[in-house]
Amino acid sequence: MTQPNIVLIQADQLTAKVLSMYGGRTAKTPHMDTIARDGVTFLNAYCNNPVCGPSRASMMTGQLSSSVGCYDNAGELLSSIPTFAHYLRHLGYKTCLSGKMHFVGADQLHGFEERLTTDIYPSDFGWTADWSQTEEPYAPSRMSLRSIVEAGLCKRSLQIDYDEEVCFLAVQKIFDFAREIDQRPFMLMASFTHPHNPFVTTQDFWDLYDHDAIDLPGVPHIPIGERDPWSQRYAYTIREDEHDITEADLRNARHAYYGMVSYFDSLIGRLLKALEDSGFSDNTYVFVVADHGEMLGERGTWFKFLPYEWSARVPLIVRGPSVKAGYVEKKGVSLVDLLPTMLDLATDENPPDLADDIHGKSLIDMMRGDNSKRPDDVMIEFTGEGVYAPALILRRDGLKYVHCKGDPPMLFDLNKDPDEHRNVADDPDYAGIAASMQAEIDSRWDYDGLTRAILQSQKRRLFVQEALLKGKWTGWDHQPFVDATRAYVRGAVDPNTTATKARRRLPFVEEVPPHHPRKSRQ
Repeated sequence: MTQPNIVLIQADQLTAKVLSMYGGRTAKTPHMDTIARDGVTFLNAYCNNPVCGPSRASMMTGQLSSSVGCYDNAGELLSSIPTFAHYLRHLGYKTCLSGKMHFVGADQLHGFEERLTTDIYPSDFGWTADWSQTEEPYAPSRMSLRSIVEAGLCKRSLQIDYDEEVCFLAVQKIFDFAREIDQRPFMLMASFTHPHNPFVTTQDFWDLYDHDAIDLPGVPHIPIGERDPWSQRYAYTIREDEHDITEADLRNARHAYYGMVSYFDSLIGRLLKALEDSGFSDNTYVFVVADHGEMLGERGTWFKFLPYEWSARVPLIVRGPSVKAGYVEKKGVSLVDLLPTMLDLATDENPPDLADDIHGKSLIDMMRGDNSKRPDDVMIEFTGEGVYAPALILRRDGLKYVHCKGDPPMLFDLNKDPDEHRNVADDPDYAGIAASMQAEIDSRWDYDGLTRAILQSQKRRLFVQEALLKGKWTGWDHQPFVDATRAYVRGAVDPNTTATKARRRLPFVEEVPPHHPRKSRQ
């Protein structure tokens, strides 16, 4: 079989909980609905670290972010660690990235042959978490609820600017792939920044929704003092105490968020149309995922950084050749599973030897409707700001256990309590389960060693950032290069204007011999 193409479309901060294929009743997402109808929905898919950089590092490497030293949003992914882009490139794929990846450090490619845009966020160590600052919670990126109280309409935004560029260039690249002489299969990643806060959207997407019908949180506001210790620290990290969020604020923010989700869905539609128009649809796997979720006012809090379902659960839907249409898989999976899945797709189930042990497991059997070989088991961690020690999470058979040194354990029975109202870690009926899951966490992670590594990494990065800010600053940010001397029609390299334009026509039309060949003049 011809090696299939792979398109990975990623949203930023899109919780699975709002989407129709995950039980949401409000968001309007016709293109994602179509992918789910024609493919597989992984109902219990999770990120492996509910924050941008570490989540993406784990997804690309197939390893937990702690295993690759990417602990927070200023965590550097080493160039020597293979990613799915490296492996696919080694297998003969063209690998191309358009959009956000939150790479930190001098390597802004990590295996991608091309990167079409710069990133939207910094590539330096400025957002390093600092667990030595215990007087009050530390937030290097200065998050706040300003983006909630200011939510609503806009004509344009920084994030729209970015995502329009990401989509335009990704669509252009699809058509370029179709017209290139180099007909290697391709892996294209289009990574958008919607629906990340601030929650603002344009009138056309706002008008898709009835403002008065916007649903409010299913788990109402919990006063900060009554929350678990992790959530209390996080509340002050995002400065929840600066603003009183009214019901009007809640409705505005959620309304705008739904509009942003619909905008993201429209971008997916543009990519799908380009695949169809270029003739790639039938031999292309399309994955739609997010890097993490969004609390969206549930429990009274916002954004991510937390162990709860709205923060950690993400969409993962896929369509493509041999995928079982309309199938819904209920066992737990996570983003680390994408690397081995892609390798199985690229090599017809005979993947190459891996340079590292990975945590991910291929989803290819589940994509065909068979989950018999798969345990219901997901590992999640959080090692950034809002905690002062690693927070380790194990989800197994619908039960989720949370361990963070210094905090009381949390255990939620998602089978009976999907909204996580009740922590049953101290319930005698769950004592055996709690002990078993704690023991499993102890066996899978070296807690003390991980803590030491994180503290050392923070110390190094904080020092390096301070040093590099002195004197002349040299950024690591990706600089997309466009060679205008090779664009469109250039006489020095291709003086035949008609032939040049003909080669760029899709579908290509073979040259028609002239009816009346010109006679040479005597």
